[in-house]
Amino acid sequence: MSAAYQAQAPESDRLGASFAGLFAVTFCGLIAVGAVLPVLPRYVRGPIGAGDLAVGIVIGAYAVTGLLLRPVAGRLADRWGRKPTVLLGALMLALSGLLNLPSLGIAGLIFARLVLGIGEGSLYTAGSAWIVDLAPLARRGRILGLYGLAVWGGLSVGPLAGELLLQAGGYRAVWIFAAAMPLLGALLATRVPERFEPVSHTDPHPLIAPEAVRPGLAIALASVGYAALAAFIVLHLEARGIGHGATVFGAFAAMIVITRLLAGGLPDRLGAARVAVGAVLVEAAGLLIIALAHSLPVALAGGLAMGAAFSLLNPSLMLIAVGRVSESARGAAMGTYTAFFDAGVGIGAPLAGLAAALTNYEGAFVLAAAISVGSAGLILATLHRANAR
Repeated sequence: MSAAYQAQAPESDRLGASFAGLFAVTFCGLIAVGAVLPVLPRYVRGPIGAGDLAVGIVIGAYAVTGLLLRPVAGRLADRWGRKPTVLLGALMLALSGLLNLPSLGIAGLIFARLVLGIGEGSLYTAGSAWIVDLAPLARRGRILGLYGLAVWGGLSVGPLAGELLLQAGGYRAVWIFAAAMPLLGALLATRVPERFEPVSHTDPHPLIAPEAVRPGLAIALASVGYAALAAFIVLHLEARGIGHGATVFGAFAAMIVITRLLAGGLPDRLGAARVAVGAVLVEAAGLLIIALAHSLPVALAGGLAMGAAFSLLNPSLMLIAVGRVSESARGAAMGTYTAFFDAGVGIGAPLAGLAAALTNYEGAFVLAAAISVGSAGLILATLHRANAR
């Protein structure tokens, strides 16, 4: 993007080009993350020769650094700038792909996944703060929602790309692709202008932004429903004799995209807290519908309701989190908020599994629905506290 173009182009065109560039950067990083997901389990079981426990450890290892270092990435985005932190994240993602090339056993794969967690956490945290910097206030919720589609798109297309590459060129082709795509993203990031200027003389914001804790807790509670759906929808519907659990999850994911495209501006028009409360209540209803479903159409209705709710919930709570901090602390707010989302998914899956073990799969979805209602209460308390101030 040339300086001459930036000087001559209308403001809306420059913002549109910057958004498209950041969307492409994030998509390139997340498609690399998604590409290795269906391939790593077979690699661990096959060439490495390890068992199912090792598969779980390797796949889940990235969440450790992703969760712990997102607040650090937010601090770096505020202190260094958004672009340097995004570039760091993209390069770390590329390195994680390259680390899979030599055969270093389970320890090597775990280390590569830890590096991947650092990269993904840095890229998305700083990228989200960068998007907020660019977005006009009146359209911030919609733009955050559209930016989130880069994540869902990458995680949807990535596994398909990984499967095709594995069949065409073996494991090395997948690892090379997982390294090359983030490098392409880094190259694109160098062309996106950054208007945020770090101010070195200001007092540093706390690593855990207190303004983002309540919205973070709300998304952590709500994400238990997502974790329950991802972990148990297939088993739940098979136990009912319905099957097609993957179809229900696909409907959930498709509804996220459709809702953000058609109704992504609702948080801006109606208010972020109001939309967030409505979304978690709809999510709870969708979870209960799935819990009680004895036919595929009913289960699909629950999945669609959950997708529509989750699509609006995340950008709404992000708006609440970043709306309570200054521009120089947006990175810290986004790092804190996204860490809570990771924690909710990480805790939610085993919690739903415990409920299923003590009762049945229906009980796991009922528990997740109850927790979602608790999220609505927390959002309402946050709104009441903000109004009192």
